Amino acid sequence: MKWITRERVKVDRVACPWLIKRFVDKEAKFLFVPADQVLAEAARQGAIPYDVKGAELGHHGQECSFEAILKKYNLTDDPALVLLGKIVNGADTDNTLWNQPEGPGLKAIAEGFRHLGFKDDHAINAAEWIVYDALYAYCQEAVRRGQPDGMFKASSRV
Repeated sequence: MKWITRERVKVDRVACPWLIKRFVDKEAKFLFVPADQVLAEAARQGAIPYDVKGAELGHHGQECSFEAILKKYNLTDDPALVLLGKIVNGADTDNTLWNQPEGPGLKAIAEGFRHLGFKDDHAINAAEWIVYDALYAYCQEAVRRGQPDGMFKASSRV
């Protein structure tokens, strides 16, 4: 299936393709276009739009697109993915929904990737997915330790 979003990826538009490819659609193909062209191109190409205004798989209230995908594709039974969603939310929004302490660090990392000279959004995604693999491993370990809110959250410190 084709999936489409806005160009110039940062947090949610890297995290969502990682989530989609790993847990939803192993054969996914991603398209990145100017924001004002996403919905028209989605219709023209038969692609699923995400992280764009008006999309089912977009921001709703204070939740980010990653969280919308978790819900739509019934991935919320994995507490490590739920925690990762809170971290992505904290990096992609004002972080007031979950107050996730890892969020600002992920935001800084994502911003740094934008300045490493990658040729396009596909290259940034290819390089940055290792960050999400590592964060998912961190989230799995936090859950294993009984800290489903993460190992840096004051309420979950042991």
